Amino acid sequence: MNLTRRGLLRAVPASAGVAGPVRRPNVLFIMADQLRYDCLGANGNGIIRTPNLDRLAARGANFTRAYVQSPVCVPSRISFFTGRYPHSHKNRVNYTPYAGPDPMLQKMLQSAGYQTGSVGKLHFHPPTSTHAAGTGFDRVYLDDGVSSTDPFSDYVAWRKAHDPRRGIDHRTLARDVPAGGNPFRSAIGREHTPTAWVGLKSRELIREFASSPRPFFLFSSFFKPHAPYEVPEPYDRLYNDVEIPLPRQVDLDYIRTLPLPVRKMILRFTPQYGIDRRRLQWIYRSYYASVTMVDDEVGRILDELDQTGQARNTLIIFSVDHGDQLLEHGLFGKNVFFEPSVHAPLLASLPGAIRPGICDALTESVDVVPSVLDFCGLPVPERVQGRSFRALVTGGSSNRREFAFGENIMPEVITRPDGSGYGYTPGKGIDGVAHPDVKMVRSPRWKLNYYPGHSGELYDLENDPGEWKNLYSHAGQQGRVRDLKDALLDWMITAGEADQIAPKWLL
Repeated sequence: MNLTRRGLLRAVPASAGVAGPVRRPNVLFIMADQLRYDCLGANGNGIIRTPNLDRLAARGANFTRAYVQSPVCVPSRISFFTGRYPHSHKNRVNYTPYAGPDPMLQKMLQSAGYQTGSVGKLHFHPPTSTHAAGTGFDRVYLDDGVSSTDPFSDYVAWRKAHDPRRGIDHRTLARDVPAGGNPFRSAIGREHTPTAWVGLKSRELIREFASSPRPFFLFSSFFKPHAPYEVPEPYDRLYNDVEIPLPRQVDLDYIRTLPLPVRKMILRFTPQYGIDRRRLQWIYRSYYASVTMVDDEVGRILDELDQTGQARNTLIIFSVDHGDQLLEHGLFGKNVFFEPSVHAPLLASLPGAIRPGICDALTESVDVVPSVLDFCGLPVPERVQGRSFRALVTGGSSNRREFAFGENIMPEVITRPDGSGYGYTPGKGIDGVAHPDVKMVRSPRWKLNYYPGHSGELYDLENDPGEWKNLYSHAGQQGRVRDLKDALLDWMITAGEADQIAPKWLL
């Protein structure tokens, strides 16, 4: 994919609509961690304050049926970067190295002459800047957010050099919260938080990249609103007087009706389904506040593009690695296939190319790689399994997906230094789940979650958007269950090849 300078600077496709001397568009890919689809004002949330993401949605395409390939960080992120499904790229659980032969998006763009940079959470393994650079990033400012990776964090090192309160861990909660105040108020100041740091370094790289005639690819990745829920002043007070609607409370009788792998996820370690509702309200307020803080930093990044003259020729993608149950169906976090975990916000903007509006076509995270390459006028590698969404948002003819797919290891493989947690035992699986590999298929109306050896779930999302009525064993739905299982089987058989016959098989 090596290009000459003439090839690098040739015009982007005419449909991009950029006037005058042109080059390939810059690419800004912004990601938040564990941010739910329904926590954007543009997606119908009338309480949360996300004016900057809302303006990005208004000036570009808002994909209302986008799904991640796995409700876990590493499998999802590798799918975003390779355009391949988890069962193909083989990164199925967290803290495992990507060993596939396929280049990631940053390497593809770097090979095409792009300047490449990453700020914030990558969640690659090993969790070092050197390793990240080897995947195709020219510049790396790394912070994976979890304490075990702090020794490798550029943010932690930066904060030690700049924050007068450097002796306090940045996850520490304040002790002087007044009565009735937010118990999740952070002990450190806003300007020294990981969220503010990602915004700061992203703006610095935009200024640096803008000084070169070469286009750039920047991945700006926020750890928030991922738990824990600490949030700095003044954001800690932002929703103090708001009563946010809380999820339906569930009990053990309901949890026992769920398939075994889901039950294991909800009941692992210290179950939270019975948490005090007042504390849950503060968790929601703090989560919303973290989303608003991320939104503010996104706004500053967008402003930097304007100020450096890059906005008119920058493709912007915003998405998340997965959502957060926030105690819906009795679970915090993700790992499951309920909508709060797998239904993802996805926004795309490129002035003059992407038509503003809602796109309700089923879309997958594997579609980001081929779409970016398509907009950049670059070839899509044969082994990429996603589909470009360019035609969906530029007015061209498009072949809409009939289904979206997902997969995950449930319950999650967890190991700890003391040997506790959910480990895998050959022949026995994970904590009694012999076949923990779960598959999801979602049509515009229906969702099937299939747990080999442990039944399944079938939800009518049109009439049951909260996924409370499992129709998997309903006598009148057995034909639909078979059809959706056939769709899963067809996907598993065909996803690995770009065509029916692999080129290496041909004489």
